[in-house]
Amino acid sequence: MRYSILIALLFILVACLFAGSLLIGPAAIGLNASIAALFHGEGEMVTLVMREVRLPRAILGALVGGALGLSGAALQGLLRNPLAEPGLIGTSSAAALGAVITIQTGLSAAFALALPLAALAGALISVGLILLLAGPRGTILTLILAGIGLSALATAFTSLVLNLSPNPFAASEIMFWMMGSLADRSMLHVQLALPFMVLGAAIMARAGGGLKALTLGEDAATSMGVNVTRLRILLVVATASLVGAATAVAGAIGFVGLIVPHLLRRAVGANPTRLLWASALGGAAVILAADIAVRIIAPDRDLKLGVLTALVGAPFFLNLILRTRRETA
Repeated sequence: MRYSILIALLFILVACLFAGSLLIGPAAIGLNASIAALFHGEGEMVTLVMREVRLPRAILGALVGGALGLSGAALQGLLRNPLAEPGLIGTSSAAALGAVITIQTGLSAAFALALPLAALAGALISVGLILLLAGPRGTILTLILAGIGLSALATAFTSLVLNLSPNPFAASEIMFWMMGSLADRSMLHVQLALPFMVLGAAIMARAGGGLKALTLGEDAATSMGVNVTRLRILLVVATASLVGAATAVAGAIGFVGLIVPHLLRRAVGANPTRLLWASALGGAAVILAADIAVRIIAPDRDLKLGVLTALVGAPFFLNLILRTRRETA
């Protein structure tokens, strides 16, 4: 009963923030005009703003936040560590590298979808490399080490591209993209990211039940009939699909996958499966709220979404480390 109330409240919160995302923006459009333009196409310019600018941005905010929250909860359950987050397996860094290469080579200017497609390709390649490095029977520690190594390598190559870039405009564009944003996105970005996010969520739904058994330890989970190796591979692939798609369309946005599951864990009890879907809704709410905030705080300065989430998330993360240290002392 308590869990159902939590899910209902989170759903209402996401719906309210989604509506707020549609109504808030630099263009001063009234409520009636916004609704008429969105549903009936009244007013050519207003319809363009609502359907081609604000609607894709709001949809992507919910999708990206849901993907990051869901993947964060899955990784924390898999690794049995509340400090784990999606970037730990290197997918976001690899996706960022793919995007950076397209910007540097000029492909993103020649083909609008080159950047998100390259980012998705980088994420998929990272999954293959992680599974290859960890081996078919790799332990969780091996997966973590492979992810950290791959993330460091991708970050190094990204820095190398920036260091050697002869074009200051390309370097500037790379830096702005890596800060994370939902501005200037279209329904094409939604159509590109949605299949991968649906695939990742479907895998989570199928494999999430094993997380509850995994809380007792790998040996206990195996004795209960859970194929731990298969579960690990499924969750890594699902996380990569979710995070890769999110990074492809929104750039690098950190801390959401870390903070949201931690905030909701006590509310759902010790059931990691329930935490998955609560975190998906919670992540959607956080990104939608943050995207509304960047439009209100600095409407004329293009404050980046990833910058705001980092400014809020980093102190929370440091506080979480101190609390964890005190609890284990």
